[in-house]
Amino acid sequence: MTQSPAHTSYDVIIVGGAMYGSSIAWFLSNHPDFDGRVLVVERDPTYEWASTSHTNSCIRQQFSVPINIKISQFGADYVKSFRDQMGGDPRVPDVVLQSFGYMYLADSAAGADALQSVQQIQAANGAGTKHMTAAQIKATYPFYNMDDIVAGNHNLIDEGYFDGNTLFDWWKRSARERGVEYIHNSVVSMTKTETTVQSVTLASGETVACGYVVNASGPRAVLTSRMVGIEIPIEPRKRHTFIFSAAEKLDRDLPLTIDPSGVHMRSDGQYYMAGCAPDDDSVVDYNDFTPDHTIWEEKVWPILAHRVPAFERIKLMNSWVGHYAYNTFDQNAIIGAHPDVTNFIFANGFSGHGFQQSPAMGRGIAELIATDDYQTLDLTPFSINRIIAGEKFPEQAII
Repeated sequence: MTQSPAHTSYDVIIVGGAMYGSSIAWFLSNHPDFDGRVLVVERDPTYEWASTSHTNSCIRQQFSVPINIKISQFGADYVKSFRDQMGGDPRVPDVVLQSFGYMYLADSAAGADALQSVQQIQAANGAGTKHMTAAQIKATYPFYNMDDIVAGNHNLIDEGYFDGNTLFDWWKRSARERGVEYIHNSVVSMTKTETTVQSVTLASGETVACGYVVNASGPRAVLTSRMVGIEIPIEPRKRHTFIFSAAEKLDRDLPLTIDPSGVHMRSDGQYYMAGCAPDDDSVVDYNDFTPDHTIWEEKVWPILAHRVPAFERIKLMNSWVGHYAYNTFDQNAIIGAHPDVTNFIFANGFSGHGFQQSPAMGRGIAELIATDDYQTLDLTPFSINRIIAGEKFPEQAII
């Protein structure tokens, strides 16, 4: 049952209340220069099919562009100090960052050279990434089959996975306690002048005036932007995740390993996790979460058994399908205001980087709204202006 808003106007209306909507709402509520009224409109308050509910909650500093490295470094610091970040609230649990790192593997000399180049960029920006030969990797992680591997990159510092849903739950709860209003409803249209969104209309019929509108609609982002006549290259893409047990458990943690095939795997408590994109990685319907059972049998399992021979005897325990909010232009986020519709704010297109980037991006958007500029990390490289100009964000390390 839909809910009506308590007021007829808000300083900020956020379309979408999952990870990004709640991150932005909380950082706004915590910003000393913002005391406005915030409305979060969420179409499904169970979040059953939201990308937030299907995340693997991973975080890495192994990017090729300094701003992405810095975004993840802030994210790691934020996760490790989450209770302090939430004002020392004793109800807030500690969040552990399982730092067993990403292991990127290269099976060619060209791939090894590319890894060595990005390692130098990462090291120059304070990341602990090490470039390793196949022999060095084998000595550290004897369970790998390295016969077809030339080299790899690995970072054991602030890189791995964390319980991202704890951040989401507490951002949402704390934002509400600070006066942010969440309603179960949908935005169905917007009215605007040539340069400004004036109001949104809800599925329940109300028209609500706004100072800013934030598009935090996940894979549905283009449906929201079209309400003000803006096209953005965001579409839903399926991603499969598999949880499995091994008859022969490894004697140490399995880093989040990115195999040259594109399959990735890692330890996950007493089990292991693997995932990949489908071979036909094309746009899907917003409501299509149908799994492709052949991916496990024909693609993932054979690669697991090849890379880690101990995984020849494994049992699939669980699996699910989620949607990436996939930026078809360059697989990086679109952040900030539109140059023409200046109070329409994007928080879209994270293409699988969303959870790890949510602290820095949420903070940045709150700064932009509260002060009209970024105050900590300069996020202007993620502006929609690059898409308008046809200039891709130059990140090479895309999974």
